[in-house]
Amino acid sequence: MATIDESGSTTAASKVARKLTDPKMGEWLSASEQFQLALEAAPTGMIMIDPRGRIVLTNGHVEKLFGYDRAELMGKSIEVLVPERLHHDHSRFRDDFFGNPQTRVMGAGRDLYGRRKDGTEVAVEIGLNPVETPEGKFVLSSVVDITERKRIEAALRESEERFRLVANTAPVMIWMSGVDKRCTYFNGPWLEFTGRSLDAEMGNGWVEGVHPDDLTQCLDIYTKAFDQRESFQMEYRLRRYDGEYRWVFDSGVPRFNADGSFAGHIGSAIDITERKMAEKALSMVSRRLIEAHEEERAWIARELHDDIVQRLVALKLNLETLRKKDAQTSMADLREGIGKAIQQVCNLSSDTQAMSHRLHSAKLEYLGLAAAAAGYCNELADQHKVEIDLHSENIPKDLSEEISLCIFRILQEALQNAIKHSGSRRFQVSLSRTSNEIFLTVHDSGIGFDPVEAIKGRGLGLTSMKERLKLVDGELSIESQLRAGTTIHVHVPLTSRTGLHASAG
Repeated sequence: MATIDESGSTTAASKVARKLTDPKMGEWLSASEQFQLALEAAPTGMIMIDPRGRIVLTNGHVEKLFGYDRAELMGKSIEVLVPERLHHDHSRFRDDFFGNPQTRVMGAGRDLYGRRKDGTEVAVEIGLNPVETPEGKFVLSSVVDITERKRIEAALRESEERFRLVANTAPVMIWMSGVDKRCTYFNGPWLEFTGRSLDAEMGNGWVEGVHPDDLTQCLDIYTKAFDQRESFQMEYRLRRYDGEYRWVFDSGVPRFNADGSFAGHIGSAIDITERKMAEKALSMVSRRLIEAHEEERAWIARELHDDIVQRLVALKLNLETLRKKDAQTSMADLREGIGKAIQQVCNLSSDTQAMSHRLHSAKLEYLGLAAAAAGYCNELADQHKVEIDLHSENIPKDLSEEISLCIFRILQEALQNAIKHSGSRRFQVSLSRTSNEIFLTVHDSGIGFDPVEAIKGRGLGLTSMKERLKLVDGELSIESQLRAGTTIHVHVPLTSRTGLHASAG
C-alpha cells in the first residue's frame, strides 16, 4: 500500500515512532492512554498495525477521513481502508515491508487511494515507520488527504498541456527559461526551424545556432534583461536546419510566480529575413534614385553648358559680326548671315524642346499617351538617327494621369536603354488597350542580356520600371537572349483606383 518515505520527515508520527524505538521508553507502549494522546496530537491521520495487517490504534483524523468509528476499525484488517482493486498490491508490499530489512527506512511515503466507509475513494499519502517494541513489530502509518493537491496538480497538468498545444501550433518560435538564465522549453516550430532535438537546445544549447558575429551582443542583451527582470527585444542570425543563417526578431518578457517571485523569461522569435532583404532592397533603390537624380542634374548641366550655352555664344558672335558689316557689304552676304543665325536659333529651339520633353512632356498632359509616345519616338529617332516603328491602338485620351505617366516613363527608359546598349538601329513599339488593361511592348533585335543580372547591377533602369509599375499595380516581364534581341512587356490593369478619368466620375 505504500513505499518508504526517504525524506526524513519530522512529523508527529515520526517523533512518536522514535520514542517507541528508544530502549528507555520501552514501557511507554503499555501506557496506552499516553500513547493514544500522542496519536491524537498528531496533525495527520495515524494508524498502527501489527504484522498481520490488523489495526491496533487510530486517531480522530482517521475517523473523519474514512467515516468509521474507532471501535469499528479496531482489530480489522487494514485492507478495510484499501480499495479492493489495490488489495493484492497492498498485501505484497506489507509483507515485504515487514520481511525485508532494506525497506525499513523511517518516513516511508507513497501516493495511494483509500476507501471510505461509504465506498468512495480518497487520494491519500502514506508514511510508514517500523516500530520495535517488547510486544513485537508494528508499523506506525501516517495518512494525509491529498485530494486538493491532486486537483491542483491535475489543473496544472491540464494548463501545461493547453500551453504546449497552443505553443506548438503557434506560427512563431517560443522559448522559456528559468531563473538561472538556462532555457527549459522550446516549442515545435523552434525545433523544426533549427532541426535540433529538445535536449540539444535545452540549457545553453541554443546558443550553438547563433551566428558567431551576433553571439556576444545577443548574450549581452539577454543577460542584462535577466539581471534587471525586464523585457527585451533583439535581432540576430540563427542557423536553420539546412545550415543557412536566417535573421530572427526575438522578444522576451519576465515571468513571475503567484507570490511575486521571479520565475524566468518567456519569449518568441520570428523569421524576418525577407523583411531585412526588402529593407536592404528599398535602401538600394533609394540610393539608386538619389544617384539617378544627381546624374540627371549633371546631364542637364552638361547639356546647358557644353551645348546650349556654347551654341548661344556662337550665335551671339555671328550676330555681332553681322552688325559690324559696313555699307559695302552686299545684301546677299547679309541675307546669308541672317539665314545662318535663323538656322542656329531653330536648332537651339528644337534641341531645347527635346530636352524639355525628356523632363516633362506637355503632349502627355494635353494630347494623351498615344500622341506623346508618337512625338517622343519621332524626336528620339531624329536625334539618334535610328528607326522606331510605333503601333498604337485604342489608347484613350482620358487615361488617368497616373497610368499615362508611368507607361510614358517606362517607354522612355526602355528605348534609351535599347538605343544605348542593344547595338540595333531599328526598334518596334506597340501600345494597345483591352477592356481592362493597357499593354506596352518595346522590342529590339540587338545583342540581348541576362535580365536577372541586369536587375542586380548598378543601373537604375529595370529597377525603376518595376518600382513605377508597383504604384499602378502593373507588371513587367522581359524576354532576352544573348545575340537574339530583347522584348519588354508591360501591362497595367484599368482598376477603379488607376483607370480612366471618366470611370472615376
